[in-house]
Amino acid sequence: MELQKMNGHSKDDGFDPIDALAEQEEFLPHKPGAKKETHFTDFEGKTSFGMSIFNLSNAIMGSGILGLAYAMSNTGILLFIILLVCIALLSAYSIHLLLKSAGVVGIRAYEQLGNRAFGHPGKMLAAVIITVHNIGAMSSYLFIVKSELPLVIQAFFGKQENTGEWFLNGNYLIIIVSVLIIFPLALMKHLGYLGYTSGFSLSCMVFFLISVIYKKFNIPCPLADDHHNKTAAEHYSVDSTADGFCDSKLFTMNPQTAYTIPILAFAFVCHPEVLPIYTELRNATKKRMQNVANISILAMFVMYLLTALFGYLTFYGAVESELLHTYIRVDPLDVLILCVRLAVLVAVTLTVPVVLFPIRKAVLQIFFADKPFHWVRHIGIAFCLLVVVNLLVILVPSIRDIFGIIGATSAPSLIFILPAIFYIRIVPEDQEPLRSRSKIQAICFAALGFVFMVMSLSFIIIDWVTGESQSVGGH
Repeated sequence: MELQKMNGHSKDDGFDPIDALAEQEEFLPHKPGAKKETHFTDFEGKTSFGMSIFNLSNAIMGSGILGLAYAMSNTGILLFIILLVCIALLSAYSIHLLLKSAGVVGIRAYEQLGNRAFGHPGKMLAAVIITVHNIGAMSSYLFIVKSELPLVIQAFFGKQENTGEWFLNGNYLIIIVSVLIIFPLALMKHLGYLGYTSGFSLSCMVFFLISVIYKKFNIPCPLADDHHNKTAAEHYSVDSTADGFCDSKLFTMNPQTAYTIPILAFAFVCHPEVLPIYTELRNATKKRMQNVANISILAMFVMYLLTALFGYLTFYGAVESELLHTYIRVDPLDVLILCVRLAVLVAVTLTVPVVLFPIRKAVLQIFFADKPFHWVRHIGIAFCLLVVVNLLVILVPSIRDIFGIIGATSAPSLIFILPAIFYIRIVPEDQEPLRSRSKIQAICFAALGFVFMVMSLSFIIIDWVTGESQSVGGH
């Protein structure tokens, strides 16, 4: 009872004694000469609530938004909405587990939570999964640059087709963008400094959403482009001029439905950025950071739903795995679409440095955990990561492969499995026994993530083996 009545609060009015004890322990006086463990960075408390929302929203929203209309076309509107709501709620719950674990032990680094839960193997597992996922995310962002920037330049010069000049080669362009824009931003010492670029990036994506809604009422269905209709008809085994092709479906299933959950999971992963943003949040508390996460997830949920809905209702069964690429079939020189492409390019380019920060932190935790900050190491890791990502983007044939594999493996791990097992291991059993409702919920949450991973990977591998997906995308 004394524990429940600390500072005049009880569990009934939202007070959590576990968090209170953790916070008190952070401020207890230390014995003279005792070494104080460093939990937080020296930038703690300098980033505003609004900037934190910008950074986390920017981390959530990236190239995944371009694949949502394609996902809706392969599930139907009703099933898509159900899945989107479920993934959003589960993502918010997993952030709750992550913040609770961080509050108990006073650690705001994903890898260190793994170390506290399972020792060095846990630390390595978390670092590897974060690295793999964020490298995949960075690759998907740069894949947008590779596929869309040549089209923007081509339209700017009034060319109807790629004539082969070097400045229309996507492989050269991603290297130039990486060197001139991404690399300088990646050299920032702290994530909070990127709040302004994150806000601008989100503004670009809002413009993208408005344009998608506007175009819904200006593009006829079926499309007049014969080549596109032929391609869509070959894939869906229907005539694009047939009755019903331009009718929306509430529920549908086909071989490409296997990619829906990975695409949605990929679109909501922001967990590697949560703890760094929490560390830099001004007046940081678990409740305040949870509010940052809830607002960010809600805002992205609305944007995702509207983008998917109006993108799908524009092209129906003809929508491609990368929404922007579908618009080129309408009019390659359309001024509004040209501006939208440019806005999305700016948005995804400015997101790459935000995503790079957790990877660099993971690499530092693995190889340089006890080393102080050093600019040469800071710059060298960023340079090496960008080289690796550029090579991947040059070699990978389709963005959907990135969405599928990353979404089916590391995304369930970061959203479901790791936050749940860290919570189970870190929260003391004398406070929350293994058979308590919270722990049982966490166990079910981890099991759900494992089921999602196995099912998604199985369906994707079957899809690859049967060769059903080879006609899709084509970027």
